Amino acid sequence: MKIRAGFCLGYRCEQDTPMLLVLNIHPSRRADLLTDQVLSFDRPIETWGYIDGFGNACSRIVAPAGLTTISTEFEIYDGGLPDPVPDNAFQHDIKDLPDDVLVYLLGSRYCDTDHLGDFAWKQFSSTPLGWPRVQAIVDFVHNHITFDYQKADPLRTAFGGFNERSGVCRDFAHLAIALCRCMNIPARYCTGYLGDIGVPKDPHPMDFSAWFEVYLGGHWHTADARHNTPRIGRILMATGRDATDVALTTAFGPAILSRFEVLTEEISSAG
Repeated sequence: MKIRAGFCLGYRCEQDTPMLLVLNIHPSRRADLLTDQVLSFDRPIETWGYIDGFGNACSRIVAPAGLTTISTEFEIYDGGLPDPVPDNAFQHDIKDLPDDVLVYLLGSRYCDTDHLGDFAWKQFSSTPLGWPRVQAIVDFVHNHITFDYQKADPLRTAFGGFNERSGVCRDFAHLAIALCRCMNIPARYCTGYLGDIGVPKDPHPMDFSAWFEVYLGGHWHTADARHNTPRIGRILMATGRDATDVALTTAFGPAILSRFEVLTEEISSAG
């Protein structure tokens, strides 16, 4: 199947403001592109790219004073299958984990494992190791947090979501990641596009989506505590320890988001 995706973001800056952008699709998906995916700006802006420590394709700019619009639109191939469910994926002993995976067992800014460890062991220690334990955590988070755009809070941590029991997709992901890490399951945060493909259309405006991945059986596997069901058409943009590492934009000065439009849709065979 073919998917059309993209966005248009507007930022208003009081003065020339350096910014980091994590707005490209992940390098692992570039082979699936059917058209170029490039960032466009509504005024001349020098851009230079780099790959960060997590393997994400990032960009650097200096946004001029005033309103700057950043956009992209592209078409990409997708297999059209729901997320695979690795029922038999086993959990590694910590001593057997690759060195670069160990960081995803540690607490981070939004995944404050030190506040959740005791609860996690009481709640999940009797569940089977491996994917069944991950699924138990996903089930718990899915039922524990109520999705509510009005309750979005960029400062809320996993423990905050646990206590407040409401939030948006990033809150589901942060809590599930933190609980997995408490149970010695490496887990990392993911952000990208996820359209209403194969499911009823969400009445809310389209947004980027957050989910997470766990390292089991020598591979990273997708998990989604907000939806708690395999979905079709995920387009990965970036992975990291938590939302800090994959923020769409990081501005080193005042920058007000004044426009936010996201597109993700299946292209019909007649399109």
